[in-house]
Amino acid sequence: MSRLFSNVKVGSYEFAHRVVMAPLTRMRAENGARPGPLMAEYYAQRTSPGALLIGEATIAAPNGNGYLGAPGLYDDSQIDGWKRVTDAVHARGGKLFLQLYHAGRQSNAQLQPDGGRPVGPSEVLHGGVAYTETGWVPNTPNRALETPEIAAIVESFREAARRGIDAGFDGVELHAANGYLFDQFLQDGSNKRTDEYGGSIANRARLLLDTTRAVIDVWGADKVAVRLGPSGSWGDMSDSDPQALFTYVADELDKLGIAYLHLIEPRIAGNVEDDSRDQRPLAAQSLRAHFHGPIIAAGGFDGTSAEAIVQSGDADLVAFGRHFIANPDLPERLRKHLPLNPYDRATFFGGTDIGYTDYPFYAAATLAA
Repeated sequence: MSRLFSNVKVGSYEFAHRVVMAPLTRMRAENGARPGPLMAEYYAQRTSPGALLIGEATIAAPNGNGYLGAPGLYDDSQIDGWKRVTDAVHARGGKLFLQLYHAGRQSNAQLQPDGGRPVGPSEVLHGGVAYTETGWVPNTPNRALETPEIAAIVESFREAARRGIDAGFDGVELHAANGYLFDQFLQDGSNKRTDEYGGSIANRARLLLDTTRAVIDVWGADKVAVRLGPSGSWGDMSDSDPQALFTYVADELDKLGIAYLHLIEPRIAGNVEDDSRDQRPLAAQSLRAHFHGPIIAAGGFDGTSAEAIVQSGDADLVAFGRHFIANPDLPERLRKHLPLNPYDRATFFGGTDIGYTDYPFYAAATLAA
């Protein structure tokens, strides 16, 4: 019997299956970082009854954007657009978690208020890129956040989380992977601070844990989650002792009783699968002993490998990215072992309905054939 298609309890919710729609940066928000009708259609297409979907990385502060077309919740004007999206998901029987992020140094002055410099834990040159009106461009060298500024970062996430309630979301996931601000503070390749946010592992984890507590104050622990990339190198990320760092973070999140821990597996570097990297689910395996709540694994899974990891107990659910982009009815296709639509990487980031809402459901695809 398939464990992938059995019920699972996550926080205060019970889901009908364990196939999760991963948070996917699609950059189709309208002016003002507001979701429009096209985004609502996209999420509705990918909702099945009793399913968990995780929304795309949503900007929590005005200086937190790294991608033109990314949606935000740093302003009240963005609530109504997201309410249209959550209403569409709920109408189809699904639940949608809000993923909040701050790009930190992974940005360009074109995306910053008044053309300012991006912020990060320290001034460390790196080779990342941002998406602007002129396309993919090198990141602008960042400035280091002053210690008093960090409290405002925490508050921006608290306020964005409050807006998430008004927008109708079902929970909040903090994005602490992929070389964004929380990840930049966690890893000592990018964090060279000497204040209470740098140096020791406990200090480097302080921003993430303080923000997690702030969001828990708004939502309750059973509706708050965190995403980590323990082996991620996207954005020139590195750490001198990742095992010690991420086991500490997992232990501390476990104490907070959050709804789930979302882990990116080692073979994924940024948004690209690297088949030369270790194919075993090392992130989930190594952190399972430290986090005792539900674990979502993400990273290049297909139906067979997803079934294997939930059968093994290393993960409880599996998040799918590229296959969910190309297959709005992915859970049903996996359940029935139906062929999958191929994805078109050229249309992943930004654009129109092409490569976004025009992928066919299985019945339509077979009729067209």
